[in-house]
Amino acid sequence: MNTSRRILLKGAATASLVAAAVAAGLLTPARVLAASVWPTRAFDADTVGAAMSELFQTNEAADSGAIVIRAPDIAENGAVVPITIETDMARVQSITIIAEGNPAPLSAKFDLGPNVRPYVSTRIKMGQTSNIIAVVQADGRVYSARKEVKVTVGGCDA
Repeated sequence: MNTSRRILLKGAATASLVAAAVAAGLLTPARVLAASVWPTRAFDADTVGAAMSELFQTNEAADSGAIVIRAPDIAENGAVVPITIETDMARVQSITIIAEGNPAPLSAKFDLGPNVRPYVSTRIKMGQTSNIIAVVQADGRVYSARKEVKVTVGGCDA
């Protein structure tokens, strides 16, 4: 049998099984994503301290020079501000991005697996000139670094 045909048949069989499981109610998005819990209260928080408390049960984080934030010094459009966070810390569990001046400061939280390189890159919205705070949870402790980004045209609604 042709290799391409085998791949097609295997893919069709797998898709059929998944469709049957979904139709029967055995496979639902809640079950697939059961391991991750969406931190609704942290994303709804209106202060940095409240978001930190919801995520890490503390609003204190040790400053760390091991966290590198790459972001523009001046963002001409606050609707799409590119942010890259990386660190060489060991046993990183999560990387969180907070835009201090936003109405809802928590912008993103990335939970990382045990053998993942601690590096994230994304784009966030910023309503005004403020600090970007990168929070890294590593080995059960919480570390942070800050960088100010000047925004010429805000990207958030109040």
